This record gives sequence, structure tokens and C-alpha cells, in this order.
Amino acid sequence: MDKSKVPQFVSHVTETLQKEGFEAYLVGGCVRDLLMDNPPAGGPKDWDITTNATPEQIQATFPGLKTVYENLYGTVTVVNMAKNELDRVVSHETIEEAQITTYRSEGAYSDSRHPESVSYETNIEKDLERRDFTINAIAWDPIKDIFIDPYKGQKDIKDKLIKCVLEPNKRFDEDALRIMRAVRFSTTLGFAIESETMSALISRSSSIKNISTERVRDEFLKIISSDNPAFGVSLLERTGLLEHIIPELREGIGCEQKGAHIYDVFDHLLHALGHAAQKNFGLEIRLAALFHDIGKPVTRRYDAKKDKYTFFGHEVVGARMTKKILERLRVSRETTDLVVSMVRNHMFFSDTEQITLSAVRRIIQKVKPENIWLLMQVRESDRVGMKKAEAPYRLRKYHAMIEEALRDPISVGQLAIDGNYLMNEMKIASGPRMGWILHALLEEVLENPKINTVEALSGRVIALNKLGDKELRELGEKGREKKEEVNEGEVKQLHAKHGVKK
Repeated sequence: MDKSKVPQFVSHVTETLQKEGFEAYLVGGCVRDLLMDNPPAGGPKDWDITTNATPEQIQATFPGLKTVYENLYGTVTVVNMAKNELDRVVSHETIEEAQITTYRSEGAYSDSRHPESVSYETNIEKDLERRDFTINAIAWDPIKDIFIDPYKGQKDIKDKLIKCVLEPNKRFDEDALRIMRAVRFSTTLGFAIESETMSALISRSSSIKNISTERVRDEFLKIISSDNPAFGVSLLERTGLLEHIIPELREGIGCEQKGAHIYDVFDHLLHALGHAAQKNFGLEIRLAALFHDIGKPVTRRYDAKKDKYTFFGHEVVGARMTKKILERLRVSRETTDLVVSMVRNHMFFSDTEQITLSAVRRIIQKVKPENIWLLMQVRESDRVGMKKAEAPYRLRKYHAMIEEALRDPISVGQLAIDGNYLMNEMKIASGPRMGWILHALLEEVLENPKINTVEALSGRVIALNKLGDKELRELGEKGREKKEEVNEGEVKQLHAKHGVKK
């Protein structure tokens, strides 16, 4: 094991405990990730230490540091605060806190969530015995480079296997969240679930109902945020967990679509989610990809004459269903609102021959300019989820139309002075002459943008205002033509950029 990967502060904590005569090991996920060739998310983020010192002894060992002990499970958080002696030794660029837990064993679990009692132990093996999976039941002393691995977790890491410590049924009865954690680890680590562990998991999937919504939500969102969320959701279904978390998704299983769709609704949603993950789209887009057609089973109608199914209004129904699901899972309001908006509007970009530029402008205002490209990510995931090409002509046309709608067209409004300035400061009456002057100024600015200042344009106004109506009108009309020419040129460039026709 490479000791250099352990943050300096963590090494300092374990070494300090050992100097005081206590045992101290790194344990759990940080050891597992350090042992992996390709750990998820670049390696450990949380550093857990276990020791035979009691919480009170731990606090006494670090008098110069802030220690927090506010739980019933023997866990003390040691924080590297500013302005203490350690600051001269430990860089603030390293980790700033470590979780230290006293060896413990746990009593019976009556609610599938919490042990009724906790007892401190003096033996590291007793502590490892209570842990969930073998890959998380490995202790490592980074100072002496000693491993304590009674359940062959290192072998299971090598074999890429999720396996419960000792009896799987007992492990899941103790804490039903471990059922979700098994699916999450299988998804994020790319490990298979050992057969006995899988059997126990499936038989106890309904006990996930005993777990708080927040804990289930956190595991679910970690699955969705992983590199392979489609596999994770599929595994939730195969293990029976999805029925108790998001049963609405299961309604898409076997829901045939026909037409352009080669998959049923459920598989289509998984493929859309998979593409969103492959493109590294954000959490909100992944959720929208997973839920965008969730309203189809409810709205499906069969048209016998055309031998096809219709799903009229499925985006409206789906948005309502998505809102209820995310609120039930207690997902943040900000995330919920964005995902619901994406689901509600995902059908907008459906036919380039019927969509007008004014309609594109309206949808931009509806979803907000900062979200319009997110909507396009959902649309892309939808199309690729149908096994369509990633960037077909339609998608390129949509992008061109959006960019055209977002760009500020060339207009007199971009001048440094406007009609109010001409009336109030230069005493020019409102009317045709004012319009001719402004358009004449616009032509000059298009030729030389550097003169677009109040001072420079004011001087030109004085000169232009001395011209007769005929000459001034000709200059104004020339300015209008120049404006249209520039606008048309920019639009042509946008279309050429995306390889589409006007």
C-alpha cells in the first residue's frame, strides 16, 4: 500500500494515538479505495480511524485540536483548526479532519436501522465483525503497514465481489440500508454481488421501507451520479428495491411503444440515462433523462387504424409524476423544479419543419436562457435512447435555431445614444428624421465600432442633422440595408457552423 496517498493530518492522528500507547488503524472505505487499482472518484474522500482508545481518551490525546463527540457510537471528530501548534507541521491543503471510532460491538437491531446498544471492545477483530461487507472490513495500520483482514476482503476486492461479513441475512436485518448500499457499491465499483448476499438482499428488499427517506434518497442519488447509473437502476429493479422506491418507473416495463422506438418505455429510459452518464451530464439532466417518459404508460392509447400507440400529453402527466416522486424522496426544491421543467418541455424540439424562431424564443423564456442548453441535453439523451445518431440533422438544426434566438440582432438599440438622448440632449424632434439619423449612425458604427461612444456619435448627429430630408433618408435607408445584411450574414454563419440549411 502506498503510504504517500494518506493525508499528512491522518497520518499525524494515527501516529499520535500509537505514541500514547493505543492501537490505531484506518478502516472502511478509505482502505478499500486505496487497495483498488482504479478507485471511484479518484480515491478516498473520508478517512475513518478505529482505535481501542475510548472517546474520552481520544479527546485527551489531542488537547491542541478541536474534538467533537456528539453521538452514541463512540465516534470523535478531530479537526485541524487554525492557530494551533499543528499548523506549523500540517499543510492546510491536506485533509482537515478525521473520524476516530472506538472499537465496538453492537446489540440487537429491532427496527432495521439502529442497534439497541453499543459496547466498546478492546479487540480490532470484534469491531470488524460488525461491519457490512468484507471489502469494508479491512483495517490497515499505515505507520507499521500491517493489515487486519479476517474476512478476506482483499481477495474480494481483487475478485471484484460484494460479499457480506459472516451471515448476509443477519447483516441486512441489522440495517436495511445495507441492501441499497450493496447495489450502490456494485454500481460505483463495478463489482458483482456474491450469490448468498444477493439471495438475502432480494428476500429482504421490502425492509427498505423501514429506512428514512433521506438515507434512501442519498444512496439513490449516488447511484444516479455514478459512471453507470443505468446498470444501478436495472439492479434496483432486479433486486425488488425499485418497487419500494420509485414504483412508477416499473410501469414502463413491457410498455411497448412501436413507431420509432425499438425499446419498451423502461429500457428506453435506461438507455437515455446511460447516454446522459456517458456524456457526463449533471445530476438534474440524468434525473430528467430517467423520468422524461414516465408519463407514457398512463397516457398510452392504441390507434387500431394506424396500428400504433399514442401518448398524447405524456410530458404534462410525466412532469406531475416527476414532481411527486422527487418531493417524496425529499430532493431539494431547486433540483426538483429544474428536473420537472425539463420533463415538461422535453417534447418541444420534435419537428424542425414546424418549429418557428419565435416559438424557440418563447421556449427559451419559458425554461430560462441559462437552462435551454440543459433541455437540449435531455433531448439528446432521449434521441440516443431510441438508438438514434447522437447529432442528427434535427439536433443540429435545433442548436442553430437556439443560437439564432439567443443572439442579439443588430439594431439601433446597440448604439451608445438613443432616441431619448437625441430629444433631451440634442433637441431633435421625434419623427422620421430621428429614425434616419439613428440608422445612418448604425451603418457607420458597423463599419467602425470604435466610434460607438456618446462623444463621437453626438458629433455625427450634429453633422447629419444639417442634411436635407432626401439626403438624410438615403443614408438612413442605406443603414437599414446594412443592418439586414449583417444580420443575415451572422445567421448564415450559424447555420454553416451546425451544417444545416436556412
